[in-house]
Amino acid sequence: MIKVCIFDLDGTLARTQASIARPVNMTLAYYGLPEQPVEAFNYFAGDGIKNALIRALKAAGDTDVDRHVEEGLPMCRAWMQEDPCYQVEPYDYVEWALNELKAKGIRIAVFSNKPHASAISVVETIFGKGLFDHIQGQTDRIPIKPDPTGVYEILKEFGADKSECLYFGDTNTDMMTGHNAGVTTVGVTWGFRPRAELEEYKADIIIDSAREIPGLTCH
Repeated sequence: MIKVCIFDLDGTLARTQASIARPVNMTLAYYGLPEQPVEAFNYFAGDGIKNALIRALKAAGDTDVDRHVEEGLPMCRAWMQEDPCYQVEPYDYVEWALNELKAKGIRIAVFSNKPHASAISVVETIFGKGLFDHIQGQTDRIPIKPDPTGVYEILKEFGADKSECLYFGDTNTDMMTGHNAGVTTVGVTWGFRPRAELEEYKADIIIDSAREIPGLTCH
């Protein structure tokens, strides 16, 4: 019986590419490098802002990536926190599906590689306060995915077993996270990456619409 659903944020609950591109491109501009197109962040993003910055610097032809990451990451994080909801919008039927889960008595949580404060800001701005039972972003204590620590912490808080959890995500990082945690993985095809990536990283279930989410908890 499913008691807990844990969701990735970027590319799973909400369309957030522009909000990630904005601070990264501001950092590139600071170093006199060309900004990268928003659609490139489908692949730059997924495992933390640091890795997104590294990939963008390399794509922009930077010849001093290590130094610019060390120097630029604090600026990039600050710019992200300035406007974490920049052009962010939820995917179709996501809010409906979340409310359906809540009506069934299922606990719902977010586990994101965004900095913790940004994750809370985005989720509560888009979905309101109180919809999610737990919001977890990156902290010094919770490493970025695919480390499963965040999943373990959420399950512990809810008093739930791995067998009672579904983990939803749109990237290889998410599928690895779920497998590392020993929970059932659900790949969503409406996010940053194609179905082929979800298949390659062995998603247990793949869905094409958020309308399918509530039905998964009946099995």
